[in-house]
Formats: sequence, C-alpha cells, structure tokens
Amino acid sequence: MNPCSRVLVLLALVAGCGSDSQPDLDAELQAGLAGFGSAPPPPAQDPAQVELGRALFFDKILSGNRDISCATCHPPAGVMADGLSLSIGTGGTGSGPARTLGAGKQFEPRNVPTLLNVGFLAPGQAVFWDGRVRVDFSGHMITPAGAALPPEVTDVLVAQAMFPVANRVEMRGETGDLDRFGNANELAAFADTDFPGIWNAIMQRLLAIPDYEAKFNAAFPGVATSALGFQHAAMAIAAFEKQELTRINSPLDRYFAGDTAALTIQQKRGGVLFSSPELHCTACHEGALLGGGQFQDTGAPQMGPGVGAAAPLDAGAGSFAFRVAPLRNVELTAPYMHSGAYATLENAVRHYNEVVSAQQNFDVSQLAPVFQPLHHGDTATIAAVSAATSGAPLPAPGALADSDKVADIVAFLKSLTDPSARNLSSLVPASVPSGLPIAD
Repeated sequence: MNPCSRVLVLLALVAGCGSDSQPDLDAELQAGLAGFGSAPPPPAQDPAQVELGRALFFDKILSGNRDISCATCHPPAGVMADGLSLSIGTGGTGSGPARTLGAGKQFEPRNVPTLLNVGFLAPGQAVFWDGRVRVDFSGHMITPAGAALPPEVTDVLVAQAMFPVANRVEMRGETGDLDRFGNANELAAFADTDFPGIWNAIMQRLLAIPDYEAKFNAAFPGVATSALGFQHAAMAIAAFEKQELTRINSPLDRYFAGDTAALTIQQKRGGVLFSSPELHCTACHEGALLGGGQFQDTGAPQMGPGVGAAAPLDAGAGSFAFRVAPLRNVELTAPYMHSGAYATLENAVRHYNEVVSAQQNFDVSQLAPVFQPLHHGDTATIAAVSAATSGAPLPAPGALADSDKVADIVAFLKSLTDPSARNLSSLVPASVPSGLPIAD
C-alpha cells in the first residue's frame, strides 16, 4: 500500500471513531427516541362536523360580549397561539402579540398553548396547564363541571372546548358588561358553577341563527334540534381541531420514516443529548408528542395575577407543577413555559442548566414591557418554587453550561417543525353565520 493510501485509511478510521460518526449517532438517536411517532394520527372526521366546528371556532358569538372567539387566542397567524406571555381575554382589542388589555380587565394567568396536534390526546393525558380537564386511565372524565358534564362527552378534547366559554376572563365576561352592540351580556348573569345554564344560553344564541341550525342538523342528523346542546358544538370544534390542526410531517417524522438524511448532524447530536441520561429530557418529554402526559415543577419563573388560593402566585396542579408541554412545532410557539417567561428557545433550554439560579437571575427585559411588572422574583417565591422541584427529573446543575450543547438541542427542537404549520391562513373562513367580524 502506498503512503497516500495509508493516510486515507487512517483518516477514515479516525472519522469513524469520532462522536459525530453517522451510524453511531443514528443508532443512539433511534434508541433514545424510540417512542416518538408511535401514536397513530386522529382518524378522518365527519366533514359536516368539521365545517360546523370551523365556523364556531372563528365566531365571536360564543363569547358573552360577542368580542372574542376561540381563534382570538389561538389565531392561525400565530400557529394557533397568540404569542403573548399571558393571554388577553374578553374586552381586549387587536390580535396576536399586538393585542392589548381592555379597561378594567386583567391578563389571563397563563400562557396560551398552541392547539396544533391536540388530536393526539389520549386517556391519561390532560388539557390546560393545570390538568383540570382530563380522562383518567379508568376512562373517567374529570372536569370542573363534575356531574353536570353531559354524559355524551367522553373525549378529553371535546370536554376542553366546553370550558373557555364559561370562564369570565377568557370569554364570558363580568356581570354588568355590555356586548359590542351595547346590549346586556346575558351569559355573565349565571353563577360561575352553573355550567348547564351557561351552555344552554349559548345554544339559544346559536340556534336562533338559521344557518347555524342548518349546520347543526347536517352535522348531527340523528339528533333533534330540540335535543342539541353545547356538547354538540364542542364535538364539532374538536372535529375541526383533529382534522385541520394535525401537523406531523416534520424532519424528525421523516427521519423515523426511514429518511436518515432528513436531519443535520447537529440536529442528530442534539437529539442524542436530549434523550441522554445526563439531561433527563425524555423522562418528561416522551411519546408521540414529546410531552403532554406528565406534570412537573420545573422551576419556571412565576408571572401574572395568579390563580385561586395561591394568588398572586400560580400553583398549577399543586406544588407549582404544570403540564409538560408537548414539543412538536415548538420552534414556532414562543414564548415558553406556563408563564410565557422565556422569549426564545435558547433561553428556555438554558433555564434547565440550573433552575434556582435561572429564577434568581431571570432577565425581565426579555418580556414585553407590559409584562415586566408581573414577574414574581422575590426570595420567598423563588424558594417555594425551587423547593418543589426536588422530585423532578431535571438535568444536573451545570449540565447545559456548554453553549454548543444548547445550540445542538435547539437545532434538534427545530427538527420538530412541520413546514405546513408555518402558514395556516387557509383555515380561516371567509365569514361566520353570526355575521360578526372574524378579524379583531
């Protein structure tokens, strides 16, 4: 063998032994993320229900003041989220990150999660950051309505659609509110626990519109008009979400379908890090959505007006634990955490380098000015949130001190983006049966 050939062989051997060796990376990545994509997508939905659900999703008639729709907080232009740290419900003006708070109103206590891929929800998984709507493993539906929930509601996504309309800050409004036409808001008059009264009143609004009556009859031909309830509206909204918001053609999906060139070397390195025992990411971000099935206190900074007895703090599902966010299309859905504290993926990942110091050194300048005074960075709050992280499978302190590791993980997270999720404008109907404006 001549000297040049020997050099080439040695170079090949050295390259094959390196940490970026393609076969080694592929084997590690495929083993570490073996559960990704394992759940089948939701089945095709009834077209009449999808069409009804689309109209309802974009129609402000579901809100007490006729000024906000589901799409206001989940706009297609924002990848089905509003881009705000804390969302703005009824009484606000504008849409997306430009939406502003109405006079006398307060911010919603949490960041709005995207609705992309919510059709994958399964028993044991939950919706809302605090999991207040979920189906347990015995098939029992758990919701704030308790026994008042219609028995037909057995799908967690249908159940989810029943509750924003009953929330005063989100959609229902306060006693004494006037709607956009100056009329009394009749939905606000019901007690907060009178879910059947609220739902029935909304259905009276809907069925008074001939186009809606026709759409409901087409979507539920076996149900008499007199027997239609808001659960049927919720079923249609869920059908729309399952049919139109499933986006699972990301580079990582293509990779696991056999196209090993769908990911860059950096994305593969990041995926191996993400699934490594060193970082524990997949201990919480697991399964087809890389998250959604657990509740953890990850030491996220506290923001906002708070909820319930913990106000002005937010204890989530208890002990500052919140639903682990699914990571599909996460590149497109900033800001991050239940409190919308982090404006970039890089900062969200760096949070996990050491969660106590991340709270102590939280940079409020990454927040829009209107949210900066809502950060709770006092010593007592940080101590309480940090104490509750003791059982969480977090990375060891300092495990993400290397900026290259952070960059690799961010690159991997971007491999979860389905290109079709970048432009969802085709979802918006030209008009809705109420005649109310779609744009805010």
